[in-house]
Amino acid sequence: MAAILAHPDQSTLEGMRDHALLSFLYNSGARIQEALDMCPAAIRFDSPNCVRLTAKGRKERICPLWPETVMLLKKLFERQPRAPDQRLFVNRYGEPLSASGLRFKLAAYLKAAAETMPSLQTKHVTPHSFRHATAVHLVSAGVDITVIRSWLGHVSLNATNHYAKANLETKRKAMEQVVPGATALIILELRACSPGSIRSEIMRRNLGQEH
Repeated sequence: MAAILAHPDQSTLEGMRDHALLSFLYNSGARIQEALDMCPAAIRFDSPNCVRLTAKGRKERICPLWPETVMLLKKLFERQPRAPDQRLFVNRYGEPLSASGLRFKLAAYLKAAAETMPSLQTKHVTPHSFRHATAVHLVSAGVDITVIRSWLGHVSLNATNHYAKANLETKRKAMEQVVPGATALIILELRACSPGSIRSEIMRRNLGQEH
């Protein structure tokens, strides 16, 4: 995310727009069309910062915004004023930016970022990937799964639980690299331990294996 977000040229209006839009996608976990449909009236620039997103069926949800994201949106709004009910993200002709236009710009930023971060060369990154990144990072941060469901606007918890399972699998693989042959049961036992306790437990189990 950091490598991609570093590439829009914020000295230009287009680059400022792209940086603000991609940052907003990562912060909010919004679907691409939810972000592109956003108007200034939906943003709360005062504390507590948040945005009102409208999904299909006119379903609305409130998402918190980081101060950094609010600052980017505010600067874009100041440089390119829009009426409260007009879309914030527009193209060079002042028309609402399209999903295909965003995908085109993101592909260019991804190509540039891959030159300094080779791992990106094998990744298929789309605007929706920012939504996935938001979900995974919220799970990793320990945010309650029901809060994440509300944050992303999932109808069912099953969709949100997918990220929790993926996060647990990532932890399992990481632990197996530290403790060869560790089972899923061991991982579950260690999840509730403090870092110091985990190190002690690893040493105890390794000593047991040696004997």
